Amino acid sequence: MSESEAVRMTANDRFKRTSGSWLQIGMLAATMFHFGLFVLVRPFEAADLGSVTDEIEAISLPPEVRIPPPPEQIARPATPRVASVDVADDVTIAPTTFETNPVENLPPPPSGGSPADRPSFIPYDTPPAMRNRSQVMQLLQRYYPRNLKDAGIGGRVELWLYVNEQGRVERSEVKTSAGNALLDDAAQRVAADMEFSPAKNRDKTTAVWVSQWVTFEVT
Repeated sequence: MSESEAVRMTANDRFKRTSGSWLQIGMLAATMFHFGLFVLVRPFEAADLGSVTDEIEAISLPPEVRIPPPPEQIARPATPRVASVDVADDVTIAPTTFETNPVENLPPPPSGGSPADRPSFIPYDTPPAMRNRSQVMQLLQRYYPRNLKDAGIGGRVELWLYVNEQGRVERSEVKTSAGNALLDDAAQRVAADMEFSPAKNRDKTTAVWVSQWVTFEVT
């Protein structure tokens, strides 16, 4: 290469000419370095990790469950058979008349008794209302058993009252007892003197059964 050509070469051209030799030197140095590592350095050894196993435990299984067989199928009931009866076309029902059934031969109506015999529902539009409440309060103190009153024993009695068309109590029965026979008897004595306005059903006075509480208490 002449001096003039060397002047015209750039730095890049000069690097290309010398890079080949430098590459060979670098490869040789790297090979020798890695060879020295394998020879001089202690080789790697695999550690013994051993084996870990779980202990097997025997489990006693429950006894075999025997499923009972299904119940036997119930036999279906027999289909009823309807007997065939020949009915004549000219069969008719005889008319009922007073000539064939006179009133004298009819049985008497059933005796249901009086409505006052036992508590029963009797329809009404306007219920009876007590008219002598102040007198009833005085009767409560008069008929209050003395021994119970002095002992401070009271109670409530619920009565069935049969109030007639005039508003008077014709009959009384204990519906709910006070738990003491003396108080039950005293309540019925008070009820006998109660006066009511008559009950009405469609603007007509009627006798009815009503329930009434009677309370005995020490004042």
